[in-house]
Amino acid sequence: MRRLPTSRLLGALLWLLAGAAPPAAADPAATDASPMPVKVVVVTMFERGEPTGDAPGELQLWVERLPLDRRLDFPLGEQPLFANDDGVLAVCVGGGIANATASIMALGLDPRFDLSRAYWLVAGIAGGDPADASLGTAVWARHVVDGDLLYEIDGREIPDDWPYGIVPLGGKAPAQTPEDIYTGWTVDTIHFALNADLARWAYHYSRASATADTEAMTAFRAAYTDHPEARRAPFVTLGDTLSASTYWHGELMNRWANDWVRLYAGEEAEFVTSNMEDSGTLTALHRLGRTGWVDTDRIMVLRTVSNYTMPPPGRSAAWSTTAPYPDNGYPALDAAQRVGGKVVRHLVRHWDEVRDAIPGADGG
Repeated sequence: MRRLPTSRLLGALLWLLAGAAPPAAADPAATDASPMPVKVVVVTMFERGEPTGDAPGELQLWVERLPLDRRLDFPLGEQPLFANDDGVLAVCVGGGIANATASIMALGLDPRFDLSRAYWLVAGIAGGDPADASLGTAVWARHVVDGDLLYEIDGREIPDDWPYGIVPLGGKAPAQTPEDIYTGWTVDTIHFALNADLARWAYHYSRASATADTEAMTAFRAAYTDHPEARRAPFVTLGDTLSASTYWHGELMNRWANDWVRLYAGEEAEFVTSNMEDSGTLTALHRLGRTGWVDTDRIMVLRTVSNYTMPPPGRSAAWSTTAPYPDNGYPALDAAQRVGGKVVRHLVRHWDEVRDAIPGADGG
């Protein structure tokens, strides 16, 4: 095991200065001077109550099913960490881009863990574009695009010749071509290209996973008479995700999401899911990647559809924004763990193969 870099030792000092108990007090197994080698980090975003035994959020099914039987204090995060002796570690970052960025950076600097060869699986629920996905569908992303870093004006003041009131930073009007998004002031944390080979491998490996279908889901999706994909039973697919702490909704915003993802990620990109954290998670991981503490080629994003991003015919966006999720979103929570869990188990069982060779790199 490699020696802990001096900067990681400084991180441990900062941990203590932050008022946390020493790592050894948080976990008796951490008495060894060497950090715990982690094979897979499962990144979840919210939990409804306790991490076991009640109505689940995104974390609970992972804790109960793998299982993750070691609870580790994590005072710089929103929830404790959970781990097992197979080398799987789960973090619940908290809702929104700011929480995700802070929690992942705190985990990456935590001296208790060696994350240098860890695979990262972001696994959570999402809104789904009814043109591409149905309720309960599991979507492996190739691109993450931020949807908060932009200019926006109130919808009542949009010029008549604009399709929506959203403009790229530095722009003068809604972008029409990729050239329009680099016109001056911009930032480099809007588009993150994931390892496409790894995403395709995860999709092919998990595409036959069983995902739940229910009467409530069938009834809800039947209203989407203009969208054949929205009326399908749940399935596993590839598609890209738009990250915004603002919970946006509606047909016109859905049009913007499709345009925005293509503008930043390229014409081959396809907006399928909306989330509220992933650009923050990717920002932190890419910063950590500069040091070699994280391998950004090992990041996977799996989002499962709990609701649609626009209403069905005859319903308003206002109604649809706050309409209850069918079955309280449980089928999407279940799909995230079942589909993602298949990939996690493979990585753990075949660690001798995947420790140094990332799946999919050979085209498989």
